Amino acid sequence: MREITEEKLQKYFQIAREALETLEIAVHEKSLLYPVAKDFLTMARSYYEDARYYYEKGDYVTAFAALNYAHGFIDAGVRLGVFKGEDDRLFAFG
Repeated sequence: MREITEEKLQKYFQIAREALETLEIAVHEKSLLYPVAKDFLTMARSYYEDARYYYEKGDYVTAFAALNYAHGFIDAGVRLGVFKGEDDRLFAFG
């Protein structure tokens, strides 16, 4: 398949939304990794909002790319150990 369908896009929006809603920072506020966790979370949320923006404009390709960046930050944070993410439906390293 060579196109991004409405159904596929909605599926990935739902996964990213659920991941962002359930995500927890796993490191203490005084940890040197806490700013990393906050930055990763900010980036994930920002890319998710970018995806919503492009989706509303009808640019499904850029919306899908932004969703992948958002989830990349989420999964990288889980892998690094700065986020708790145990649901393997939502997190690649859960």
